Amino acid sequence: MTQTTRSDYSIGVFLLVISAITYSTAGLFTKGVEAGSWEVIFWRGFFAAAFTTSWTAKRGSLRQNFLGMGYSGLAIGVVGALGTAAFIPAFKLTSIANVSLIYAVSPLIAALLAWLVMGERVSARTMAGSVGALLGVALIVSGSLGHVSLTGDLLALWMTAAMASIMVIYRKYPGTPGAGPQVLQSLLLLPFAAMLGNPFEVERTEIYILAAFGLLFAIASVTLAEGAKRVPSGQTALLSALETPLAPVFAFLLFTEIPTTATFLGGSVVLLAVLSSIRRDL
Repeated sequence: MTQTTRSDYSIGVFLLVISAITYSTAGLFTKGVEAGSWEVIFWRGFFAAAFTTSWTAKRGSLRQNFLGMGYSGLAIGVVGALGTAAFIPAFKLTSIANVSLIYAVSPLIAALLAWLVMGERVSARTMAGSVGALLGVALIVSGSLGHVSLTGDLLALWMTAAMASIMVIYRKYPGTPGAGPQVLQSLLLLPFAAMLGNPFEVERTEIYILAAFGLLFAIASVTLAEGAKRVPSGQTALLSALETPLAPVFAFLLFTEIPTTATFLGGSVVLLAVLSSIRRDL
C-alpha cells in the first residue's frame, strides 16, 4: 500500500468512525419526541436536506453533487429512502438496543454484495466476524417472537440491508458525490410523509429537536459516503457497526431502557464478533 493510499484509507476510517458515533444518536431523537414515525421522517428529512444543500452551496459544488450524481447517485437516493422508511418506525416498534445490534449484521450483507457485484475479496476474518454477527442477530430476533417488537426487528433488518447496499454502491462507484444522493433520499420521502402523517401539527419544541436530528443525520450521511469510497465494503460495514455499543448505553441513560435477556446475549455475540474482526482487519 503506497503512502497516498494509506493516507486516503486512514481518512476513510476516521470519517466512518465519526459517522458511526453520529448515527448512534438516532434512536434517542426518534424516541425522545411524541411525534409519529412519518412526522419524524418529514421534519428530519426536511432539515437534513436543507443543511446538506446549504453546506454544498457554500463549498461551491452544487452542480457536481446534484447534476453530476449519475445513475449510481439516483440508486443511492432510492435505496436510502426505502431504508429510512423502515429505520424510523423500527425505533418506535422495538428497542434502541435491538435496532442497533441488528444493524451490526451489515458486514455480512455488505461483504456478500461486494463479492457478488464487484468480485471484491472478503478476508476470512471479516467473514467470520460477519457470521458471528448474524448468529447474534438471530438470538436477538428470537426474543421478539410473538411480540409487536418482531415487526420492529424486521424493519431494522430491512434498513440494515439498505445501508449495506449503499456502502457497496459507493465502493463500486467512488466518483458518486456524497451530498446529492443524501438530499435526494430525504426529498423522495417528503410527499409520502406529508400524506401519511401530520407533520404540521407537531409541536414547535419537537420541530426544534427534529431540526437537530436532521443536522446530525446530514453529517452522518456525508461522512459515511466519503468514508465508504476509501475503505473496503466489509470493513466499512464493520466500522459503521461501532455505533452498536453506544446506542444501547444512551438509551439506558436517557430512557432507562433495559435490554431483554435475548438482546443481551445476542448483543454480546455481535459485539465480540464485530470488535474482533475490526481489531484484526484494521
